Amino acid sequence: MKSLLPLFLLLLLACGRSERVYYAADFGIEPNTEINVTPLVIRALDSIKAENRDGGAVRFVFSHGTYNFHPEGGLLREYYISNHDQDNPKTMGIVLEDMKNFTLDGDSSNFLFHGRMLPISLINSESCTLRNFSVDFPNPHISQVTILSNDTAKGEIIYRIAPWVKYRIEDGKFIAYGDGWEYTPHIGIAFEGETKRLVYRTSDIGVGTTNVEEIEPRVIKAPWNNRRLIAGTVVAMRGWGRPTPGIFMSHDKNTKLQNINIHYAEGMGLLAQMSEGIDLEGFSVRLRGDTDPRYFTTQADATHFSACKGLIRSVGGLYEGMMDDAINVHGTYLKIVKRLDGQNVIARYMHPQAYGFEWGRVGDAVQFVNSRTMELIDTTNYITAILPYDKETIEGAKEYKITFAQPIDSAINERGVFGIENLEWTPEVVFAENRVRNNRARGTLFSTPKRTVVENNIFDHTSGTAILLCGDCNGWFETGACRNVLIRGNKFINSLTNMFQFTNAVISIYPEIPNLEGQKKYFHSGIVIEDNLFETFDKPILYAKSVDGLIFRNNTIVKNSDYPPFHWNKAQFLLERVQNFVYEGNSYEGGTSLEMRD
Repeated sequence: MKSLLPLFLLLLLACGRSERVYYAADFGIEPNTEINVTPLVIRALDSIKAENRDGGAVRFVFSHGTYNFHPEGGLLREYYISNHDQDNPKTMGIVLEDMKNFTLDGDSSNFLFHGRMLPISLINSESCTLRNFSVDFPNPHISQVTILSNDTAKGEIIYRIAPWVKYRIEDGKFIAYGDGWEYTPHIGIAFEGETKRLVYRTSDIGVGTTNVEEIEPRVIKAPWNNRRLIAGTVVAMRGWGRPTPGIFMSHDKNTKLQNINIHYAEGMGLLAQMSEGIDLEGFSVRLRGDTDPRYFTTQADATHFSACKGLIRSVGGLYEGMMDDAINVHGTYLKIVKRLDGQNVIARYMHPQAYGFEWGRVGDAVQFVNSRTMELIDTTNYITAILPYDKETIEGAKEYKITFAQPIDSAINERGVFGIENLEWTPEVVFAENRVRNNRARGTLFSTPKRTVVENNIFDHTSGTAILLCGDCNGWFETGACRNVLIRGNKFINSLTNMFQFTNAVISIYPEIPNLEGQKKYFHSGIVIEDNLFETFDKPILYAKSVDGLIFRNNTIVKNSDYPPFHWNKAQFLLERVQNFVYEGNSYEGGTSLEMRD
């Protein structure tokens, strides 16, 4: 009997830790109806939280089907979201706050959101999982049209408006509208009708939405001159606004996102900030399959990680049709606007879409950068106090008063151009076995000093640069230098069919350095590019600026004739201020060219 006691105690402990399961149907949340489930989900989550204060494992399960979330009855939240429009409050769909060991399981359901909403937020939570659902809007804020005819002599295009788009013509102006929003698009992205790839050499285009005439229902004649828009071309007409992502994460720890499809969001697909440890398994920003009549997904990046730490892992995803990168990882430089004394400064968020959220904490390591040369100034220092300066609270603040453990260099003051980088909130990244295709701007963007692995992905017609290593304390104010990067086993298919910012080659190592001639140190370092396949119609493969330690080896370059070459960069390898460059074991067709500039 004595020998059975330990086993009995283990069974009791196991029972005490068993997962509690709640079903949405038990709260009256039924699929495949027109019922607004927003207030029902709010009440269900409130009840579940009230019953589970002990932090035990909880699972909330939806029955398979379609659910409609409307703004009516939704919670309002003041969220300051990195790289988004800072308009508040935001109307919420599913709000998950202060959760622990919580799983939301959609059972492969479709969550449809209406009007202008932030679909899902996960805030100040630990060890939570979101899985098995899709996010979409039946009336997205992008207006899709198909070109029926293009009379270039008259500068006149006739186009048909997609059946789901709500619009009206008012005083000759095309106005798209929905529940709580309306606007006239002025820019667009053109897609090939059959392939859903971006049209060669179009980039961002103006669209015909003023002085228009409706010649039959949903058919518009417009003064619009663009010879590349042949009949059958599909144009996603849009604006620059990005009020909310599909999923917003902040101050979370050890989060898993599994088998989630974001079909549309009016900002990023996923935006995570000030969070630690994020695992994406089968997370996608994608169309609803090959027969989806839509050609676009999100208004901006598919996934975006601002000031996170720990491991960010993105594996097995499909990213297509979005208006920016598949993934962007960075921190944010603050600019020093006033030196109070030897250990105290006032520092400010500079970009209008990046402010109002926490930047750093006591004990965080920081470093200072001269934004003209992007060189480090002084040694690593530590924060001993940090308080919002222009607001009473962090929420909405643009300026901080920061105290450092050690006196800072006398050169660091408001008369210069100096930024502060937080070294604590920098993640390790693994981006592997994903497919990125048919999107605007770039494929991926990384700006972190921690280990970054980009491995076994397919970059298929990414339109601009496939992989960008950046760093900018002048415009976007996104940190920082990459120190340990491995780009291995990837396949690149016809990148650079269009020109966007930072698109100097298929792989572009492009920190923003206004005074490169005055730079004495190097920005990036420790970059290895090996065992990749480049299939390309044009010349530039690699562009690098300000790098110490760059290896390009055992790669294969295959030339095709899918498009006419057009890029201004005629060198396969264009290197500016690069030392310790190794080029070996590569295979290529048609010879290679290397241009190096000091």
